[in-house]
Amino acid sequence: MSSSESSPAPLRWAERLEQSERLDPWVARLRPLADRLLDDEGRARLLHGVPVGHALHPLLTDLPLGLWMSSTALDLVGGPRATGAADRLLGLGVLAAAPTAVTGLADWALGNRRVQRVGAAHALLNTVALGLYAVSWRQRRRGARARGVATSLVAGVVVTAGGYLGGHLTLSLKAPPPVAETAAL
Repeated sequence: MSSSESSPAPLRWAERLEQSERLDPWVARLRPLADRLLDDEGRARLLHGVPVGHALHPLLTDLPLGLWMSSTALDLVGGPRATGAADRLLGLGVLAAAPTAVTGLADWALGNRRVQRVGAAHALLNTVALGLYAVSWRQRRRGARARGVATSLVAGVVVTAGGYLGGHLTLSLKAPPPVAETAAL
């Protein structure tokens, strides 16, 4: 797929990532992790969503993203009475990221080189965002609330970029394959 200069900048960025050999070392680092994760057929079928008839990763992404965005909304407009709820939502989002990432890695393993390059960038951005959200939670717990809120806002920008790449994987690159195809593997 090629895009012209009239295509939106985020789309041109995602398409450049598809061709970027600079991502190949990240792909090589992820491959053994994915292989170990999927070495058990039952676990592989579960992580690919075969029992529910739909890939799990796209479904699970709503949980950490929704928790983090809700936390941000409370940070920005909830006032002092909402700080505890905002912090709990933030922490729950950090916890919810684990199964989301694991199912994403399982889906990533099924992709071609273009999918795996964009998927590696998607994972890298989301890992950075997760780290920032965890730092934000820690800052809040240590009494540095304003710094924690600022860190969450930065994390929100990073996770949005990662989410854009996730959308590109699904909508433009048609990844992961339908569960019916996955079940036959």
